[in-house]
Amino acid sequence: MKKILLLGGSRYILPIIEAIHKLGYYAITCDYLPDNIAHKYSDEYHNVSIIEKDKVLTLAQELKIDGIMSFACDPGVDVAAYVAEKMGLPYVGSYEAVSILQNKALFRQFLTEHGFNVPKAKGYSDAESAVADSDQFRWPVIVKPVDSAGSKGVTRVDKEENLKTAADYAIKYSKTNRFIVEEFIQQKGCSSDTDCFSIDGQLVFASFTNQRFDKNATNPYTPSAYSWPSTMPDEIQAELRSELQRLMTLLNLKTSIYNIETRQGTDGKAYIMEVSPRGGGNRLAEMLRYASGTDLVTNSVRAAVGDEIVGVTGDPVYDGCWAEVILHADNDGAYEDLWIDESIQPCVIERDLWIQSGDTVHGFTGANEAVGTLVLRFDNNDQLEEVMNNIHKYVKVKTKQ
Repeated sequence: MKKILLLGGSRYILPIIEAIHKLGYYAITCDYLPDNIAHKYSDEYHNVSIIEKDKVLTLAQELKIDGIMSFACDPGVDVAAYVAEKMGLPYVGSYEAVSILQNKALFRQFLTEHGFNVPKAKGYSDAESAVADSDQFRWPVIVKPVDSAGSKGVTRVDKEENLKTAADYAIKYSKTNRFIVEEFIQQKGCSSDTDCFSIDGQLVFASFTNQRFDKNATNPYTPSAYSWPSTMPDEIQAELRSELQRLMTLLNLKTSIYNIETRQGTDGKAYIMEVSPRGGGNRLAEMLRYASGTDLVTNSVRAAVGDEIVGVTGDPVYDGCWAEVILHADNDGAYEDLWIDESIQPCVIERDLWIQSGDTVHGFTGANEAVGTLVLRFDNNDQLEEVMNNIHKYVKVKTKQ
């Protein structure tokens, strides 16, 4: 029986554990939080921090694992690459290549050196150095940790006097105490955040989505909804697909799922913002299985142990128009109820709520404050846009102070 070590224990890896079991394999989870939900469903759990790569390597060697994954768990992706490289296990690419993808400063530098469209950016380890360089950037800028996901520690800064506060905030969320300042690329239409898949270095499944935000949320840069298909112009999608393939070739990447963020700027250019060789959070691969029938979840498991990939034969063809709402509270309080307007009840495919009445909830400061997801299917894009553009009219997480 093949053994797979999963880094992290969030609910987003429950479908991975289910797929591992369906394939007849053995699921081992590890992190330093024994109460995480995934450990209840894995076959074995070990209390080891997923960011301490040599400790994870020692554990993996002791367990004699056949594969390692950091699905929907950004901090463990480079550690998984390190372990796979040391043990000769299947993985997307070298530790060096994955480290470039996982570090925002290194990634921006790589994109710049190889002629990709990229916002001007620079990495720092202290706020004072960034402030000293402030006249080098066109404002506004985005300040974010070099190694954090889920919009944690991210701030848009419009004025130079606010840069130090934003830098100090970003450092708090960085495991290496480093952050990046980059010029803000205003998107034309919706940006895209979705999952893709490569086989032997070829990008065989490239999807794009409409990534949506709640401008009234505590953190308006945390994605609050997604919809498929994307309304990004076809020629921009084609350019991004070509550039993503070029990136994968340059880094000698092999077989993997990827969480990829892209956008078209108001300058008309196509930008690759983030590429991480893992499944995305927010159940993106599950949504693509709903919308297109392509199972990236199970194939991620197959990739981890070197099995043949099954059924990933081309870009997605969507069965209707699909949306995922990231349920969240508007403010701190106690959860009361999830209200869904009667008019969209027929569109509700799945309602996945992670809290119970009376549980404490918080404002939407990051993806970690989500309280559930709602999967919706519409017959046409006009229906979808009406609901998604006015989501507070149709869906409400009710709380009391």
